[in-house]
This record gives sequence, structure tokens and C-alpha cells, in this order.
Amino acid sequence: MTPSTSLRDLSGLPGDLPKLAGSALIMIDFQNTYRTGVMRLDGADEAVSAAARLLAAAREAGSPVIHVINDGGEGSLYDIRAEIGSISDEVAPIEGEPVVVKQYPNSFHETDLESTLRELGVSGDLILAGFMTHMCVMFTAQGAFNLGYRPAVVAEATATRPLAAPDGGVVPSATLQAASLTTITDLFGVVAPAVDDLIG
Repeated sequence: MTPSTSLRDLSGLPGDLPKLAGSALIMIDFQNTYRTGVMRLDGADEAVSAAARLLAAAREAGSPVIHVINDGGEGSLYDIRAEIGSISDEVAPIEGEPVVVKQYPNSFHETDLESTLRELGVSGDLILAGFMTHMCVMFTAQGAFNLGYRPAVVAEATATRPLAAPDGGVVPSATLQAASLTTITDLFGVVAPAVDDLIG
């Protein structure tokens, strides 16, 4: 089967990967809820480990880092006042790194993410990592694209979970992961398979 030409190619948009140095890193929803219980993602621990390497490299390169966290309200699976909704220790913010609180899949929607990027002098390349690939990562990539940014998603620093399909079957997490990343590369941005692809 021959793959279709991507909308990026048809639109003449670039397909090259940015470098971490010179880009801003956005860490999306690396919350404990995705590592345990009903919301646990397939490959979550491995994705957090990759994200920790990405975060360390961004800090070493002097790249701006912004953490995004989803607040579902007190007592919810995304309660940022509780351990379940906190950012995992391995990728926790350090002093000086902004934390943006959101309530929608698109991290730009009704948040101060865009204004924070402007304050940091960021207008171009964004590196995205986080949870879940098919939800907040994909919609944040779309939101970034719509605002004129150039998003790149680091595949190994993302993860998702199996979902019920409309036909009554199950979409495995690996299938959903691949479909989500492919949706991003069709138009909204580019995908780096690994952290090392952005370093150098």
C-alpha cells in the first residue's frame, strides 16, 4: 500500500526536526494519575524516563521550559492539590520554570501559555512531550500550529492507553499511539522518534 502525500507536503511546510537548543520545551500533563490506577498508560514509566532526559538536556541547553498541568478539580483524578494530580518527581519543575494550569486538552485554550511564551521571547519552534498522545499532546500540537508556532513532538516521551472502539472492539494503545503521531505529522507538526534526535 502506498501512503498518501501528507498535507504538510502538499502545503509546502517544512518537515525537518528542530534542535532542542533554540526551541522551547513544553512538558504536558506528566501527572502521577497516568502512572497508576484506572488512568495508567501503557509505557508511562518509560515515557517519563525519556522526558527526564529531554528535560535535563533542555536545561543544559538553556532552552525555556514550561510545564503544563491539568486541573480536574478537588477529589478528581486530576486534582493538582493531591499526589494523584501532581507532576511526577522525575520531571518536576525547578525554580524559574513556569507552570501553566489548564482544563482543556489544548494547552493554549483559556490558559496563559501563549502569553508565557511571549514573555520568554518564544515565537517559533516548540518541543512537546507528555500525556496523553491522542488527547492533550495532539490537541496542543494543533493549537500551537493554529497560532503560528512550529511544534515537534518527541514520540518516546509520550504515551497513551487502549480505548473502546465505536464498533465494539478495542483499539490497542500502540495503534492509537501510531495513529495520533501520524495525525500530527499529516499537518500540525513533526515527530522526533527519540530524545537524541533533537540534541546536537
